[in-house]
Amino acid sequence: MQFQSVQEKIIIIDFGSQVTKLIARRIRDLGVYSEIISPTDTLKLKNYDKIKGIIFSGGPATVTGNNFPSVSKEIFKSKIPILGICYGLQLIAKLFGGKIKSSKKKREFGRAILLKKKTSLLTNNFHKFSNKVWMSHEDAVVKIPKNFNIVASTKDSKFTIIENIKDKIYGVQFHPEITHTDNGIQIFKNFLFKICRIKKKWNVALQKIRLIKEIKETVKNNRVICALSGGVDSSVVALLINKAINKKLICIMVDTGLMRKDEFKYTYKIFKKKYKLNVKLINASKIFLTKLKNISNPEKKRKIIGNLFIKIFEKESKKYKNLKFLAQGTLYPDIIESRSASGSKSSKIKSHHNVGGLPKKMNLKLVEPLKEFFKDEVRVLGSSLGLINSINFKHPFPGPGLGIRIIGNITPEKIKILQQADYIYINELINNNLYDKIWQAYAAILPIKTVGVMGDSRTYENICLLRAVTSEDGMSADYFNFPKKFLDQISNKIINNVKGINRVVYDITSKPPSTIELE
Repeated sequence: MQFQSVQEKIIIIDFGSQVTKLIARRIRDLGVYSEIISPTDTLKLKNYDKIKGIIFSGGPATVTGNNFPSVSKEIFKSKIPILGICYGLQLIAKLFGGKIKSSKKKREFGRAILLKKKTSLLTNNFHKFSNKVWMSHEDAVVKIPKNFNIVASTKDSKFTIIENIKDKIYGVQFHPEITHTDNGIQIFKNFLFKICRIKKKWNVALQKIRLIKEIKETVKNNRVICALSGGVDSSVVALLINKAINKKLICIMVDTGLMRKDEFKYTYKIFKKKYKLNVKLINASKIFLTKLKNISNPEKKRKIIGNLFIKIFEKESKKYKNLKFLAQGTLYPDIIESRSASGSKSSKIKSHHNVGGLPKKMNLKLVEPLKEFFKDEVRVLGSSLGLINSINFKHPFPGPGLGIRIIGNITPEKIKILQQADYIYINELINNNLYDKIWQAYAAILPIKTVGVMGDSRTYENICLLRAVTSEDGMSADYFNFPKKFLDQISNKIINNVKGINRVVYDITSKPPSTIELE
């Protein structure tokens, strides 16, 4: 996505990290525009006048072999400040004559303690609040190049931060873009404003005007179907497109049978009566449940659901003249977990139904105005469009719905059980003033049953797993630390009110290493 009006920018070279876009996100948060490009795109860079800084991302590759992803040598000739992160640090060291080794004995994954060796513009005020950083690497620099100095180390990585002051080249082995690195944002602040000396010119809310204009230019006089689920993403897309083309928008809500209790009724009422949109309801629960019968593989579930959605939308499109486009609320995290956003060799985590789950051939062209945005940025757009808080700040809910929260085979009985448990859980969060403190929460059904004792009788029923996380963007997350009293309360309430559950467990795993959803 290019913003021609922006003069000064930071270029991020994506070497395949799952969190490259987080770097762009951190920079945007600081009021600076950034663009992500692939390593091969650096060969095409000709005009460096507007580029005030360059960041090398992390990635799964290794520089210890012969064929490793690299960049154009012109980048270093430009004398533009450079910051390398993880693989980016190792690449810089390699290209300037340093040595890198792969060691399974001294791998660093998770938090590490940073030891300051010298002062640096890059670390100004960074050590002030904490010395904890987030590591994720097997390779390590064992010898730094000439004219580079050590800024900081850890127990297992001598060259955790290095710098070449003369050429303004810096490298960090840890990931400052991950919230698990305490005060990581300070690294970016220092790089942007003390080293690159770039000015703040980026504002999310102002992108509304540009997005509406781009939608108009793309759609022209054609009609658009919007896949409306009632979540913040599809809701913002619907309002954006309505601003752009008004009556040529048809919002379609598909009841898959896998939605939360009463969610469809509420969403339909809001968009039909409050926002006066053209909304059509389609009950397709029988089709979805039939196709998903005996399917336990999560990737197959997502692809089946994605294909069925498209078939329904394409069938509906034939009922209207000049209908060529399908709009959906795809976000950047959906893309980066399904495939690399810039064509780099990032590993796929899961196929999102609206990205990797889509069929290869489609009759409808996609309109995805939010695909370069993170969830919290979308909420800013939602507020600027007048989206009500109950939708704008609703917890994320996956497109496949409860289909990926019923681990294993999906049955009508399990759906009913999960709908009831999830309804109780979410409402208890609201009633206890906890909902707005949590980024995402949900209940899930695990694919095993356990023995219980209820009323002096033996039971053999399902396990309900509860998940609640705090996050800024969904790319990393920590579990929410509930008071014991609440956990006792919610466990009792679910077991006492939902027949088919005799055990409740709480997931205390962060992302990474896990994901927020179970499948």
